[in-house]
Amino acid sequence: MGDTGCQGSPIGLETGARARTQRRSGIGAAGHDRLGAMTAAAHERTFPLTGPLDLRGTLAPLWRGRGDPTMRIGADGVWRATRTPEGPATIHLAIGGGTLRARAWGDGAGWALDHAPAMAGLLDDPTGLDALATDHPLIRELARRRPGLRFPRTLAVMEALVPAIVEQKVTGDEAHRAWRGLVTTYGEPAPGPDPVRAGATTRVGAIGLRLPPDPAVLAGLPYFAFHGFGLERRRADTIRRVAARARWLEAATDLTPEVGQARLRSIPGVGPWTAAEVAARAWGDPDAVSVGDYHLPSLVTWALAREPRGTDERMLELLEPFRGQRGRVIRLLEVSGIRAERHGPRYAGRRIERI
Repeated sequence: MGDTGCQGSPIGLETGARARTQRRSGIGAAGHDRLGAMTAAAHERTFPLTGPLDLRGTLAPLWRGRGDPTMRIGADGVWRATRTPEGPATIHLAIGGGTLRARAWGDGAGWALDHAPAMAGLLDDPTGLDALATDHPLIRELARRRPGLRFPRTLAVMEALVPAIVEQKVTGDEAHRAWRGLVTTYGEPAPGPDPVRAGATTRVGAIGLRLPPDPAVLAGLPYFAFHGFGLERRRADTIRRVAARARWLEAATDLTPEVGQARLRSIPGVGPWTAAEVAARAWGDPDAVSVGDYHLPSLVTWALAREPRGTDERMLELLEPFRGQRGRVIRLLEVSGIRAERHGPRYAGRRIERI
């Protein structure tokens, strides 16, 4: 969590948005036959592993809960639906025989395969923390235990930004429920194979994943269309605002993480927490610190100084010796099982859609 009454029914608006999405995608009354005739041929590439890779742990930050329609993490690897600059794609990643095996489907398959090593964290260097952790036994030990935990780099700003806005100031359950609703309603079937008939030529979308909503669709919705997903006007307006500037924000991948975060924060409703969440996922920034998080300060102060209650200021003070790798320290603490002492009742969440 971080960053900081309507009238009318959204049903007709949702129908209109679906129609606009279908027209853009070639789906509709005249388009389903064309989609049905398309094949789900896979493009495939393998990449040698020169060091350990924890594929599930690396990609877990991209996963918005077990019901995330855009992604699956299972025994067979990781599946992810995405919108690339060349079109929609589904990519499947798995490890075997000392290699990362990547398969992709859809118009954006080539782009997805070209950038598969970055998404899987192969361009990230976890050893960058080694020299900074020499005087801290806990961090040194956590890094030793998880040498394959890396930072993904998706180069997909909007696919990190919209879910981060959804997660502002709410519980994980609330955020995951809202994200599922948005994707289910406004996303489209992702290209891919039929898992039951492996290798068969099948209808596009048979894998069951859905693409994240097209930013143009989100930008065109009125704020109250988001209410049924548990999103109040503040977050709804922020999503609409960033979606309207999607092209400009996606171009931030060509900037340094610091400058890119500044571009994100120039949009009203996008604060330091949200910008850092995007930097960690879209740009693979190992120094990104989500200032304004509800839990992180106490986790960091407890783990590094045995102080049960933390503030952002104290967290940043303790992380300063790790500058350049502060986000990696936080990630190691998050997966370590270390938990700060709890004080007071838990936040129970709310159901905005019922208001």
